Amino acid sequence: MKKFLIALVMAVLPLAASAAGGAKGHLDHMDVDLHNKASLQRGMQTFVNYCLGCHSADYMRYERAAMDLGMNPELVAEHMIFGDQKVGEQMTIAMPKADAAEWFGTAPPDLTLEARLRGPDWLYTYLRSFYADDSRPWGVNNAVFKDVGMPNVLAPLQGVVKANCSWADMNAHGMRGDGIDPLTNTPLNNCSSVVKGSGELSPEEFDNVVYDLVNFMVYMGEPSKLDSQRIGTYVLIFLFLFFFLAYALKKEFWKDVH
Repeated sequence: MKKFLIALVMAVLPLAASAAGGAKGHLDHMDVDLHNKASLQRGMQTFVNYCLGCHSADYMRYERAAMDLGMNPELVAEHMIFGDQKVGEQMTIAMPKADAAEWFGTAPPDLTLEARLRGPDWLYTYLRSFYADDSRPWGVNNAVFKDVGMPNVLAPLQGVVKANCSWADMNAHGMRGDGIDPLTNTPLNNCSSVVKGSGELSPEEFDNVVYDLVNFMVYMGEPSKLDSQRIGTYVLIFLFLFFFLAYALKKEFWKDVH
């Protein structure tokens, strides 16, 4: 028993350390809604248009997503597949990993399970936290991921963000257009302003686009989640009803046993 407890503690400690190490910086919260088919459809469109050029989703098929999200597979093939892939194939990309590693410093990761790895709050904050940084190769940095090697692919929608504060302040407090700490509603110590350049969308509209994108990525990480929850509900109802039948049967079997 003592050896078992020691092994259990040794197994749990690395997980706790990893969780503590990954929970750094301010993260904006988003409420995932996998029942919102319209949001998931818009998120898939954004993913295909802005993410799929560099990042693959090797464990997701166009047709599976179309059927789950209530879209016509033929329309998906016509409007969301830009190469010679078939609608039944995985969401792969043509970019060789060796070339990607040379251009970006490392090959862009597959995004199928990224929401399960990072969490929706991390992704939602990360995609909204790029800011101009001339010292970086792509001209941008990120308040969540310091010295990020990825360009801000959503910049045409968001606009150019210029932050007059340190990375540590942005990471600790989050980025706001008025330089206000969202936790205390007071000015940041080292932030005089956070100025956003003009983009195609207003800040509210851009936040909605990112929300839909992350919502889709959460779905993509576990496409059967809604089915599992639905089946699980039926199983619990069956077990609840079966309990009374089993109890009555037990009473019948044991009524003559003294």
